[in-house]
Amino acid sequence: MAASGEGVITPVRENSPYIFENPTNHRKTHFHRILVRYFQRQTTFWRVYEELPWHMKMSGSWGDLCSFLLSSPSITDFISKIQNSSFWTRLHLIHYWSMLSEVGYDAAGAYVFTVSKIKADRCHKNETREFYLEVGLTHEGFQCFQKAWSNLMEFSPGDIKDNQDVVRQKDLVPSIMNNLLNPDAIFSNNEMSLSDIEIYGFDYDYTLVFYSKHLHTLIFNAARDLLINEHRYPVEIRKYEYDPNFAIRGLHYDVQRAVLMKIDAFHYIQLGTVYRGLSVVPDEEVIEMYEGSHVPLEQMSDFYGKSSHGNTMKQFMDIFSLPEMSLLSCVNEYFLKNNIDYEPVHLYKDVKDSIRDVHIKGIMYRAIEADIEKYICYAEQTRAVLAKLADHGKKMFLITNSPSSFVDKGMRYIVGKDWRDLFDVVIVQAEKPNFFNDKRRPFRKVNEKGVLLWDKIHKLQKGQIYKQGNLYEFLKLTGWRGSKVLYFGDHIYSDLADLTLKHGWRTGAIIPELRSELRIMNTEQYIQTMTWLQTLTGLLEQMQVHRDVESQLVLQEWKKERKEMRDMTKNFFNAQFGSLFRTDQNPTYFLRRLSRFADIYMASLSCLLSYDVSHTFYPRRTPLQHELPAWSDGARAPAPAPGSACAPLREAHGD
Repeated sequence: MAASGEGVITPVRENSPYIFENPTNHRKTHFHRILVRYFQRQTTFWRVYEELPWHMKMSGSWGDLCSFLLSSPSITDFISKIQNSSFWTRLHLIHYWSMLSEVGYDAAGAYVFTVSKIKADRCHKNETREFYLEVGLTHEGFQCFQKAWSNLMEFSPGDIKDNQDVVRQKDLVPSIMNNLLNPDAIFSNNEMSLSDIEIYGFDYDYTLVFYSKHLHTLIFNAARDLLINEHRYPVEIRKYEYDPNFAIRGLHYDVQRAVLMKIDAFHYIQLGTVYRGLSVVPDEEVIEMYEGSHVPLEQMSDFYGKSSHGNTMKQFMDIFSLPEMSLLSCVNEYFLKNNIDYEPVHLYKDVKDSIRDVHIKGIMYRAIEADIEKYICYAEQTRAVLAKLADHGKKMFLITNSPSSFVDKGMRYIVGKDWRDLFDVVIVQAEKPNFFNDKRRPFRKVNEKGVLLWDKIHKLQKGQIYKQGNLYEFLKLTGWRGSKVLYFGDHIYSDLADLTLKHGWRTGAIIPELRSELRIMNTEQYIQTMTWLQTLTGLLEQMQVHRDVESQLVLQEWKKERKEMRDMTKNFFNAQFGSLFRTDQNPTYFLRRLSRFADIYMASLSCLLSYDVSHTFYPRRTPLQHELPAWSDGARAPAPAPGSACAPLREAHGD
């Protein structure tokens, strides 16, 4: 039979059964093909299909067709007798219901009707429950997921434990991430439109320029040698080498106890991430040491992450601090292993001074300038970003703590010898964060030979390089104030905090680690692990009402498995400390500060190339805890990357 007009159904021969072509609805046609092929594989279903009246097959009446199939005594009897060994048969049936939904048929009604038929036939109780479980968890989306969990509440923990493999099936448990995350995206903590931005400012290190892995090894080795040669530390510490996989940014170091740890946004230590030297400190010892796992506010670092004014904690927020943390841990390890009595406070000060001297004495700068291709990661995209902004008439400035000759050579390498033509103001050796607070230091001009001039500065001229100065004088000379200025930096405290709190500038954080973490989060192993972890957490929350002995044993098993899976998810990122952004389910202290002081954040400036200069960034609104139902997908799904969905609320300055 040929199609003679719109809406005519034409049977087409394919492996003997008729397949129906309907030009007006290709989705139904596609579904029907799958349905027929499935029926062919299942004897019972095919027999029922063959028994259908011919007029029903040819009518295209989907309601009649589906109602007949789902209400057939043969079908319900078949479903009720399916055993565990035929799990995939049932799964195909579930997919069949999903396809019914796609073509507009009331699959939920069919579901209820079919289950009522099964119950009327008095099939085995456990089979009915398992059937509820499988069908319920297959439906995707918020409302269907709620229904699935509602069905789960009919079980006892023992029932679910018996069918745990079914619950864990990746096709049944809705994924916590339906879409892969874009490592090159810009994420927003605060609504901001680039159309309002007239002036763009930049830090230099790890903002305009990125360094290779060799730089941290250089800093570690140079500081280690300074400890030996100038601070008279044992020459044996030279056997320790830099391990780029040991530490992450944002960790806290207890100066008096000589332990490195990860702390969450609520000042709680993440157990299992406390290291003395290179060895993890047992949880019991940590709890005894701190009388729990909470660190009081008065013991935390000061506003800029430093240990001062009686505070015992130092927070390492700078990317340059990674070799410092490693060196601290290695030297502590040497003294501990060799039973050498030492004062932890002195060791911390000596390591800090050695790391500082690598910068101040120019050791790092000279090494990079001597072999710039080894240490600087060349990227044409840096120039592309600057050129794009210049082409759209945006003003640009550079404020960095690095010296003039060092910045000039690096910018010539990554941007070109005409790099200064792109910037309206260039300031070096600014000594941030003092630059943002000290009103006394004047600007000084640096000539082509790097010599400081004594002339009083009345205007900041394009193409010139200036040293020191202060932000208040900068604002006076340029008139660049308020939210029309957007400044990018990698150090949340030194670069961004004062600008957003005191001066109302918009701020952008450059977080290089973000790209690698998002790529990990996009892997199937991570997605499936997190899906089951969140499912397990939900089961624990809902099933704790069962107080019988058998149920409590199951709950204890789940708690143990949950702890093991938490350790597994930590290892996806860093074996010692986990993710930069999370401590188990909570945000890290690092993320809390990032969310407070950065309007937007991204892995690198190159991410700007994907956005128009008038693009508006909107932080996604997600429900607060009290806005969610007692149980839902949203209630248990882990918080997404800050800004991309729900960033922690901005905090008060004093905390």
